Amino acid sequence: MERLSKQFGGLRVLEDIRFQLAPGEVLGVIGPNGAGKTTLINMISGRITPTNGHVFLGDVDVTGWPTHKLSRWGVVRSFQQTNIFQGQTVRENLLRAIRFSRGSQNFLANVGDLLNSFGLAVRMEEQSNKLAYGLQKMLGLMMAYATNPGVLLLDEPAAGLERGERRRIDEFVAHAQRYAGSAVLIVEHDMELVRRLCPRVLVMDGGHVLAEGAPAEVLARTDVIEAYLGAGSDGLAA
Repeated sequence: MERLSKQFGGLRVLEDIRFQLAPGEVLGVIGPNGAGKTTLINMISGRITPTNGHVFLGDVDVTGWPTHKLSRWGVVRSFQQTNIFQGQTVRENLLRAIRFSRGSQNFLANVGDLLNSFGLAVRMEEQSNKLAYGLQKMLGLMMAYATNPGVLLLDEPAAGLERGERRRIDEFVAHAQRYAGSAVLIVEHDMELVRRLCPRVLVMDGGHVLAEGAPAEVLARTDVIEAYLGAGSDGLAA
C-alpha cells in the first residue's frame, strides 16, 4: 500500500496509509471505532476506490480493480457479519465460492480436517441459514479461504463468536498460512487474539497510522492506550 487516502466529499477518512504485507505474514490492524479500518479493507478489496495512492499486488498496480477481478487474482475479504448464501447448503456455499474465484475443486478434500474441527463437516447438506451464528461465521471464513487467497483480509473475524469459539480463528489463520501461503490482514478488537496471532500490529486513529510494530511494544504506548481506550486507561498493556 502506497500513500492511500480516501475522502468522501469534504471528509477525509484515510490519509497517507502505507505498509507492506509479505506472503505468509499476519498483520493486525487495530484502532478505535471510526479510525478507518474497514475503509482500508474496502479499498484494498476493491469495494471503494482510493482518492489518492496505490495498491500493489507484487509489481502489479491493482488500484481501483473491481472485487471480482481481485478475487480472481487472489485478494479476498471476509465481513464483520455473516455473508453466506442463506438458502443454500453448506456444501453449495463452498462450491459457489470456488466457482467464482481461482479456487481448486480439490478444496473440500484438502480442508476436511478444518471443516471437521469447526463442526461443519457433519453439516455439509444442511441449509446454511439454519446453522448457529458461530457456524455461519466460520462458514463465511471458509468461503473466503475456498477462493485460494494470496491475500486474505479478515474484518473482525471474532465478532459475535463466543470466547470458546475464538480459538477457531487461530486454527483458520494457521491453516491459511501453512497450506495456502496467504498473507493475512486482520482488523480486530479482541486484543488477546491480536497478541496471539499478529507478530506485527498497525494502529490507526482518525484515518492516520498512529503506531506500528510488535504488539507488546505498540500496545504499551501511552498514545495508543489513550487513543484506543481513552486517557488514563491501561487496559491494552496487560
